Amino acid sequence: MSNSDENLLAILGPTNTGKTYAAFEKLFSYSSGIFGFPLRLLARENYDKAVKRIGLSKVALVTGEEKILPKEAKYFFCTVESMPNNISVDCVIIDEIQLAADYERGHIFTDRILNLKGNFQTIFLGSMNVENILKKIYPNIIIEKKNRFSQLTFLRKQNFSKLEPRSAIIAFNINKVYEIAENIRTYKGGTAVVLGSLSPRTRNAQVEVYENKNVDYLVATDAIGMGLNLNINHVSFSSLEKFDGRYNRNLAPNELGQIAGRAGRYKQDGTFSHTKEAGNLDPLIIQQIENHNFDNINKFYWRNSDLDFNSIETLLSSLKKYPINNYYIHKKNALDEVNLRNLINDNDIQKFLKSKKNLKLLWNICQIPDFEKLFNDNYLLLLKDIYLILIENNYHIPEEWINTKISKLNNFGGGIPELSIKISQIRTWTYISNNHNSLFHYHVD
Repeated sequence: MSNSDENLLAILGPTNTGKTYAAFEKLFSYSSGIFGFPLRLLARENYDKAVKRIGLSKVALVTGEEKILPKEAKYFFCTVESMPNNISVDCVIIDEIQLAADYERGHIFTDRILNLKGNFQTIFLGSMNVENILKKIYPNIIIEKKNRFSQLTFLRKQNFSKLEPRSAIIAFNINKVYEIAENIRTYKGGTAVVLGSLSPRTRNAQVEVYENKNVDYLVATDAIGMGLNLNINHVSFSSLEKFDGRYNRNLAPNELGQIAGRAGRYKQDGTFSHTKEAGNLDPLIIQQIENHNFDNINKFYWRNSDLDFNSIETLLSSLKKYPINNYYIHKKNALDEVNLRNLINDNDIQKFLKSKKNLKLLWNICQIPDFEKLFNDNYLLLLKDIYLILIENNYHIPEEWINTKISKLNNFGGGIPELSIKISQIRTWTYISNNHNSLFHYHVD
């Protein structure tokens, strides 16, 4: 794909401006395209819309945990991490590009912004505060700005019992989501639940229950902040901080704005609030959210994607490479790199890393997500087991080995914490199954 800054368009604005709708329409004005989203739920939602519009045979869905790839597919709806870079298409669209400034995933978004282009059109969707950095990266980019269709207004603190119908309550971990859902049911009756970890079928069923007004309340993680289209009048935060993979931190104003902005749809105004338990929200931050006016993003995370697999030393050296421009932050200690640095020193693995193929295999395995958020030796042991099983079995995973691992998931005992762990483990094995070819079968130049 072309890497010039010609035919680049950025559509920028807050939530409820019709950015995604406009891009969706532009996509189908071309004969082929790739649309990258920040969430698999969002990729699935737009894939379903595309299927209704042009039929199953022309549309593909590519996420870490789900792959639908018809032979005649012309349009690919993907998570940003799963956007294919080995096919030529007329139009490429990347959603929520402000996530290039995110500590965990930013370097992946930056790589796609820099290295994935359509033959005729490339479109970036995002918030207003990325305009300046986009112009530094691509001086000739065309910027199209959109205003929100409706107003967003702050309401005073509210208890769950005082919430009006068509409200969404936001929590930042799965256990809290279910705890709040149970609380709401006590006061209000039925509640729908939306989590990033739900299967597409379960998620669609929950959304349908809410959208059909069988229930009036929704409890969700911040997953809904990334553009899921739901008829929400009010957003209530149960907390103003979240665990971001390193530590608990306060949500930034633009993050709060992204989530709160799901309230109101098209020309119907929306409101947001937080519970008493969440603490206090600075009046200046409230003003920023209501006016959709956030500090500019001046730096994106960056990591070299042109990796050298000739040896362990050359691979580590290529990961250490620094960006040329000062508006990039060199991404250090990404989880896949941390995994690699741990496993290359393992005696059982080290002896196999003489070949380029085996080194590339290890790198691919190190990118298996830690859905359980273990950050400990159990996760590394799983990666090590997978690597050694593949080496010992001619780069294939024996069916019996997988069956043994998966059969342990048939134990349905325990409460919500145990259920959460089980969902995460299912996601891990779903990811491995869906990425079997790309992870373990590849050509090395």
